[in-house]
Amino acid sequence: MNAPPLALIFRSFARIGLLSFGGPAAQISMMHDELVERRGWLTEQQFLGALSFCMLLPGPEAMQLCTYAGWRLRGVLGGLIAGLLFVLPGAAVILVLGLGYATYGDLPLVQAVFLGIKAAVVVIVLQALLKLARRALKGWDSWVLAGLGFVAMFFLSVPFPLIIAAAALWGAWSHRGVAVDASMVAPVPVALSQTVATALIWGALWAAPVLLVWGTGATFLTDLALFFSKLAVVTFGGAYAVLAYMTETVVATKGWLTTAEMIDALGLAETTPGPLILVTEFVGLLAGYAQGGVGMAVLAACLTLWVTFIPCFLWIFTGAPYIEQILARPRLKGALAGISAAVVGVILNLSVWFALHVLFGQVTMGAFGPQPEISSFSLRDAVYVAVAGGLLLGLRLPMVPVLALMAALAGLAHVLI
Repeated sequence: MNAPPLALIFRSFARIGLLSFGGPAAQISMMHDELVERRGWLTEQQFLGALSFCMLLPGPEAMQLCTYAGWRLRGVLGGLIAGLLFVLPGAAVILVLGLGYATYGDLPLVQAVFLGIKAAVVVIVLQALLKLARRALKGWDSWVLAGLGFVAMFFLSVPFPLIIAAAALWGAWSHRGVAVDASMVAPVPVALSQTVATALIWGALWAAPVLLVWGTGATFLTDLALFFSKLAVVTFGGAYAVLAYMTETVVATKGWLTTAEMIDALGLAETTPGPLILVTEFVGLLAGYAQGGVGMAVLAACLTLWVTFIPCFLWIFTGAPYIEQILARPRLKGALAGISAAVVGVILNLSVWFALHVLFGQVTMGAFGPQPEISSFSLRDAVYVAVAGGLLLGLRLPMVPVLALMAALAGLAHVLI
């Protein structure tokens, strides 16, 4: 197939980026419709193989799948067009919403509106948990990994990277002795020197702003850049999995945000197009606003975006030529299966964490996890969660309209009651 013109590639990926609401499943479905069924730019086998490859990588698999598709069509330029168009529309919306939230978030009506959004977020995370569990929990060992992941993170506060590493090691070990799928192995299509050069270029681009803020003595920005750079390496299992780790760090360790602000951040990220991991931009923006107002907020948001998404281009442009070889390795597939199972437990931790902080006014950190103050239970917020559950799980309404309905309901209740 001849490479399509850049103008057509731009239009197609702009459409995907502007309409990519609803999380990874909806985004991947839209890409399949556009790239496989409508345009015929990828075959079914190529699309599914690329998706499997992206699921092996840290970072947002939908954004990386989009980047891979652009790379396959027109090389690095095509990959840049596809990846940037998938991220930038949502990033622009998050920037505007985040600045509005930082400026007006303390107003009583705004806080009331976000009560409805928080209630919906509790159910959205539960919904994501159920979807992932159906896909990832196939055998007894996967259920054990999920249970251990939950216990380790919720009760013992084991760091997320350690949980992921342990699950990957178990998955790889359990697939020892499985034969390589020879039918998928293909010759290396690029020279090793080219691969090394690609990795060095994108690694340097990733490191450049981190070194810049470190060299200027900007302590806060350096801390921010290093944390989100580390996050970019351990974000296996999608944004919901890493949110628990991010929440623990930015709330309990760094003190950049409150738990309530983290839940609000996720709610706003759910309403925008693009990958859900754009929630990191919102976190960086609020942390920057607290440090130095609007200017620092914008700078922190841009820095967070850079160190979150430049690694995605690094993984794709370096690894994409080897996709057939990588997917033929059974131990890599086993590692991915182990990570997916453990992530179910991690997302369960996140679901319980958010629910406790929405339903109870006071939650303290005890020796074995968060402990709610029973007397601080909010019946009003429990009703909001029940309504959101009925709309999302019962009536199966789309996520964005439900978020809007819950925000309107809570705002109206604040005005009338």
